[in-house]
Amino acid sequence: MSRPVDLLIIGAGPAGMAAALAAAPSGINIALLDDNPVPGGQIWRDGPQAQLPGLASDMRAQLARHPNIHLHSACKVVALAGHKRLLLEDPERGWLLSYHKLILCTGARERLLPFPGWTLPGVTGAGGLQALIKGGLSVDGERVVVAGTGPLLLASAATARKNGARIVRVAEQAGPGAVGRFAMGLWQWPNKAIQALTLFSGAYRTAAHVVEALGSDRLEAVRIQMGGRVEEVACERLACGFSLVPNVEVAKALGCEVRDQAIVVDDWQASTLTDHYAAGECTGFGGSELALVEGRIAGLVAIDRQDQARALWPQRQRWQRFADRLNRAFALDPALKRLAAPDTLVCRCEDVAYASLVEHGTWSAAKLNTRCGMGACQGRICSTAAQTLFGWEPPVLRPPFSPARIATLACLDEAEPAA
Repeated sequence: MSRPVDLLIIGAGPAGMAAALAAAPSGINIALLDDNPVPGGQIWRDGPQAQLPGLASDMRAQLARHPNIHLHSACKVVALAGHKRLLLEDPERGWLLSYHKLILCTGARERLLPFPGWTLPGVTGAGGLQALIKGGLSVDGERVVVAGTGPLLLASAATARKNGARIVRVAEQAGPGAVGRFAMGLWQWPNKAIQALTLFSGAYRTAAHVVEALGSDRLEAVRIQMGGRVEEVACERLACGFSLVPNVEVAKALGCEVRDQAIVVDDWQASTLTDHYAAGECTGFGGSELALVEGRIAGLVAIDRQDQARALWPQRQRWQRFADRLNRAFALDPALKRLAAPDTLVCRCEDVAYASLVEHGTWSAAKLNTRCGMGACQGRICSTAAQTLFGWEPPVLRPPFSPARIATLACLDEAEPAA
């Protein structure tokens, strides 16, 4: 068992890095862990073809300069192991770590909704395509369609275009009025307005959504609903992203309150569980700027610097207004809940089709009768889809939270009973 730490931060994206750097000058012992090889989270994901912003590189360098920040990369939370104690695993070992205070910066993941053909090779998430390209995937010369909702579509398209892809369509499900009003209000956040202009693609269409992916052995074309007509577009890749969903599984397991799919926090970024805080997109989707200021507030509060944290409230409010406008503008059209055909797979791990689920009233009933959610992802993809499609409450993950080595699980023998 490792020596207890004063402050444990789960997630080394913008919020987690900001929290660690805010708390570090106090000299307390800080552990920062993330399941990626290097800090940055999904938004600042590294790789052979990644182009990191200067801020990300600067924050990484600052982390390295603080001897009291202990970074654990490629590390995941496997299970709870008693009061303020977690079972962790990295490529080298599994171990128990106790903490005094905890900040959850677990970020968000893409919401993927099922539609005919979505399991074909060549179909990915919008953020998933970005990650693949940054990791070295070649898209040079390929025709790419990006569909779904939100600014991630344009960011994904821009990443593909910079790496040689031909963007043939960006299909945004939000209507022209909602998108136009959002764009007109960007003068309040000049950097976002500049970013939008930089990312804009001539292939962008509003009030458009994917209907079906076509192909035999792999993707060959996509059908897109555009107003009253259906457009068929030949392509080699389709990247779909229907907004983001906060990662709240660890928070729910700990006992933090979750509401509207996000961790509930107060003005101090404190959760409903004493000594447990949360920041960034696990508390609601709002972009890197909001995540950074929330992380700073959480880090300062964790070292009892409330006055410094309060000084950041106006900045947080400014970026929260942006987040609220963003989420209103790109709210999901109910029509997207009706894309799946009866034989469309919802749970890809266990090959469970839509028709097998619709007859059940809850997630638990569906899981007991169909094995939905019992695959490798433990329902992270299909339970989120089921929540959107049927309104089912997603499950609380049972340990282990992710696949782990037997030697790691054996560490639980060292754990003391929960207080």
